[in-house]
Amino acid sequence: MNVGTLNLAKLNWRKSICLLLLLCVAVISSSAQTFTTLLSFDGANGIEPFSTVVQGFDGNLYGTTPDGGVNQYSPSGTVFKITPDGTLTTLYTFCSQPGCPDGKSPGGVLALGIDGNFYGMTFLGGYPGYGTIFKITPEGTLNTLHTFQGTEGGNPNSGLIEAADGFFYGAAPQGGTHYQGTVFKMAAGPKVTRLYSFCSQPGCADGAQPSGPLMQGTDGNFYGTTFFGGTNDIGTIFQITPAGVFKTLHSFGGADGSAPTGGTVQAKGSSYIYGTTSLGGKYNQGTVFRIDRAGNLTTIHSFCSANCADGSQPAGLIQATDGNFYATTLGGGADNYGTAFRLSTGLAPFVETVPASGNVGTTIVILGTNLTGATAVTFKGTAAAFTVVSGTEITATVPTGATSGTVTVTTPSGTLNSNVVFRVRP
Repeated sequence: MNVGTLNLAKLNWRKSICLLLLLCVAVISSSAQTFTTLLSFDGANGIEPFSTVVQGFDGNLYGTTPDGGVNQYSPSGTVFKITPDGTLTTLYTFCSQPGCPDGKSPGGVLALGIDGNFYGMTFLGGYPGYGTIFKITPEGTLNTLHTFQGTEGGNPNSGLIEAADGFFYGAAPQGGTHYQGTVFKMAAGPKVTRLYSFCSQPGCADGAQPSGPLMQGTDGNFYGTTFFGGTNDIGTIFQITPAGVFKTLHSFGGADGSAPTGGTVQAKGSSYIYGTTSLGGKYNQGTVFRIDRAGNLTTIHSFCSANCADGSQPAGLIQATDGNFYATTLGGGADNYGTAFRLSTGLAPFVETVPASGNVGTTIVILGTNLTGATAVTFKGTAAAFTVVSGTEITATVPTGATSGTVTVTTPSGTLNSNVVFRVRP
């Protein structure tokens, strides 16, 4: 390992995923170092939630379950809302109509639109059963925006992203011209357009069956991974422009990883893109990698070294506000139940706004590290009223005259910038 330091915390795998990604809908208080289970799913309100929750403009958390719920037909997953104190409301149960035209088995994290509504996809349902794209309001009114027909994609299992141009983009592992997946765009209307069909090159050199969500880089292009295809048929990393110009950045060869599933993340303050593979590497148990936009890949860590004490088969990375990356592994660790790990690459800390858009006058949360003693908060240079809640949290009001741009927090130890552009809603 030559570009970062990997630190491990041994945790039960299911608990570690709950801890890092809120999959069990729990709250962690950094000041008290306490873990509180807010609720247990019982089937009627959903089964086996596995996607990260997202915070709405109202401060509540929203998410999906791929199964469960209650209706008179064939309940097949839910959208739920949970308050910070643990009160859960089932907003919608899928397959609420004969034949499931509204969709079945939602998957992937919900996307919070600048309009305050949530956008997501179902793996199945619709007609002829290739899944749907839906919009749901915070009150639970669901509108099926698109039913996949196969040509533009099918059976999506990751989330949408709302891009800088205001449109939604996503990837599907099935469908397309060659039945090996697509990248698509949903514009106003809504109109879904296929931007690219995988396996369009001989031998699927461009990749097959995209895995994980897309990520939009600071250059405006999208980055993602495929589970199969490439030179060795064990996965690729790709770049695609909003106009659909496609480029394969890297074909995995086994020694540098194989079968990526967790998507990619661009490091704050860096042009490098980081990600994981579920297999491959020196011990064939997965890797952490770094790649630049020219396609030069560096393997940072191969899992299952030293009797797999470091873990095996890692999930996707997230970058926390301390600048470090965090993730979990499916297996490995002292009891082979998985691990949680931290990857330090020397990147600077930053702040994150929750949510990432809002109206003038809206109170938002700013998350970070070492925020105690902060002396100023600005929205693209416009000063805002704020309150320091703790060393990791500030509340601020979007000021009059603010425009979309970087949120900056001035602290005694330096200036921290937001990891994404904060969009001021009209």
